[in-house]
Amino acid sequence: MAERLKPEDRAAGLKDLEGWHLCDDREAISKSFRFKDFREAFGFMTQVAITAEKMNHHPEWSNVYRSVDIVLSTHDVGGLSALDLKLASEIDGIAGAS
Repeated sequence: MAERLKPEDRAAGLKDLEGWHLCDDREAISKSFRFKDFREAFGFMTQVAITAEKMNHHPEWSNVYRSVDIVLSTHDVGGLSALDLKLASEIDGIAGAS
């Protein structure tokens, strides 16, 4: 089972994740992505969905046309875990390949 990250581990993990930031209203991280068009945004979401399913760790997200907003938190621990940082890194890799 995942464990909730200590504040210093959260801060250290975020240093390696460009553009991800702590949410103001809860212990979670978020990032917004913009793509050329809806097709590219949806393709990105499909790739993220496959990765998330393999990790058994699923994002909260929304999509409007070419924008995708993602929030990551581990509900089982009531905050951030190493799973969130790992999925964020995977998502960045997918976005870079899109």
